[in-house]
Amino acid sequence: MKKPVFTTGQVAKICKVAPRTVSKWFDSGKLRGYRIPGSQDRRIPREHLIRFLKEYGMPLGELEEESWHKVLVIGAEKLMLDRVQELLPPDEEFRYEVASSGFEAGILAESFHPDTIIIDLALGRSEGLQISRNLRKNPAYEQTLIIALASEDEPDPEGLGQYGFNEVFKKPFDTALLAERVRTHVEEKRDM
Repeated sequence: MKKPVFTTGQVAKICKVAPRTVSKWFDSGKLRGYRIPGSQDRRIPREHLIRFLKEYGMPLGELEEESWHKVLVIGAEKLMLDRVQELLPPDEEFRYEVASSGFEAGILAESFHPDTIIIDLALGRSEGLQISRNLRKNPAYEQTLIIALASEDEPDPEGLGQYGFNEVFKKPFDTALLAERVRTHVEEKRDM
């Protein structure tokens, strides 16, 4: 997958400024990017544009939603959710939705388009497995990180991969490890 790259004209439209202003930002080093070899044309990678807009307190506009990493948490205890949000703060680049049933999870998955889905199998093992299986049938969730939170008496934690889970965390587990796995997924997505 190619990283989105913008011309100075496209950046000017996003920022609602003149293309010459974008060229000045680029030439002064405030806005990072590169020149096309053999020409004076400038190109600005999406992640550099988002960083620039955040740094200077400018609205992200249409880039805002795609700069968030969206996490859908299904059936998890409030204590665990609070700890995850403490480690992956919503005021940074994370947005959360919480579902308490498979039905609610399906609706939120379609409207929220999460990048990571955490399913606590305590909501019902068969319901949790069905949610993951259904999500994996949809090509839109091919790259989505789906994590199972399994009980300590889970008979076959490694076998949960066959239901579409990328990772399984067996209770009790260190929430910091779960947060680190989500951060790793964010970095992997950015590098794509």
